[in-house]
Amino acid sequence: MSEHVRTLRVVGIGTGDPEHLTLQAVRALSDVAAVFVLDKRAETADLVAIRKRICAAHIARPYRLVSVDDPPRERNPTDYGATVEAWHAARAERLEAAFAELGEGEIGALLVWGDPALYDSTLRILERIAARGRLPLAYEVIPGISSVQVLCARHAVPLNAIGGAICITTGRRLASGWPEGAESVVVMLDGDPSFAGLDPDLTIHWGAYLGSTDEILVAGRLGSVAEEILRLRAEARARHGWIMDIYLLSRASQGSSFGSP
Repeated sequence: MSEHVRTLRVVGIGTGDPEHLTLQAVRALSDVAAVFVLDKRAETADLVAIRKRICAAHIARPYRLVSVDDPPRERNPTDYGATVEAWHAARAERLEAAFAELGEGEIGALLVWGDPALYDSTLRILERIAARGRLPLAYEVIPGISSVQVLCARHAVPLNAIGGAICITTGRRLASGWPEGAESVVVMLDGDPSFAGLDPDLTIHWGAYLGSTDEILVAGRLGSVAEEILRLRAEARARHGWIMDIYLLSRASQGSSFGSP
């Protein structure tokens, strides 16, 4: 491999609305020569299409769209940590090979849903590639609007109680119980949600496909709306073949009227 340094920009693009890009993100895309996309084929065709629309809107110069096959990942592993480690390693191999094609002086971009720092593997994978030292690599991160922000904005509620503690966690961890000391809990990456065992008097603000034309919002007392959320979620997943959703649980309504905008 050539020893010239490959330069990348990791750009947070929000949750699906092309207007979620910040002015900094728009500037960062303006002079890239290649955009790298991890593609799961039919499963993510809609997501790749959104990325293409963003590129068409904000990259005026000629550029290459480089599709990289995303390695498969077991969704219900017995050893979660080892499974994710192997998946990251496979992703790193494929992306490193793709990045090697960047010419001297060219800038590449990776478009990341939401914000690159929040429940996304991109930065860890780039750290892995850089640490191996086989491909000289430099990268900068442009923050984006996260799904947490969009969820609260769409429901018009604050994220936290006054002076209250917030926990951002996963469905896997929530299954172990309510996080100690938290008044508000944001739950991400909940592939198979179950609200059993949670206080039915909790308030939930749930959203799926945030920022897109397929957006779905539900809010209310958990015990009253849990079945509706699970039904809507199952129907939407069957219709699209995939789902991105997130929810906020709190011990009080924090002034919400439980309505969807």
